[in-house]
Amino acid sequence: MSINLKAIAPEISDAELLKLSTDNPETRFETNSEGHLIIMSPTGSNSGRRNTKLLFQVELWNSKANLGVTFNSSTGFKLSNGAVRSPDVTWIAIERWNELTLQQQDKFAPIDPDFAIELVSLTDDWRELQAKMQEYMDCGVKLGWLINPEDKQVEIYRNGQTKEAIYNPQTLTGENILPGLAVNLTDIFD
Repeated sequence: MSINLKAIAPEISDAELLKLSTDNPETRFETNSEGHLIIMSPTGSNSGRRNTKLLFQVELWNSKANLGVTFNSSTGFKLSNGAVRSPDVTWIAIERWNELTLQQQDKFAPIDPDFAIELVSLTDDWRELQAKMQEYMDCGVKLGWLINPEDKQVEIYRNGQTKEAIYNPQTLTGENILPGLAVNLTDIFD
């Protein structure tokens, strides 16, 4: 659900969004580039299980490769277009992450991730998630996966390229962005 708050405030500040999130830990909030507040309902149990499996595989690879930092779906990032977004799984190269101050890292880090995964849940709208993935690419995200477990479909987004739709892949690779990453989708598509 997207709420235009312009009637009561020109925009919601990062500090206000952080306070709202802190005061309502059971709810996830984002803002879009127009400053609208987006309220996201909790996911169902199967979506949460699948998201954990994706996050685990990316973090397991990252703990061995030691090339970056992995984040879960509760983490908000201040994108270069002004939106605050929380992908289901996010990865940022370590040298880019280390360029931020500790104060920036403690809040909604002002950085466009290198890699983002969005997992479709029952409450999601497919077109809205496609638009969100395109927003990531427009902000400079290098690689993104939009995974639809129900249809066993994945859209792969690469910065500066046309998205690629594939059906029932067994694995996805991190290509040259996350070298050596291979995510098994068997449990995601069960």
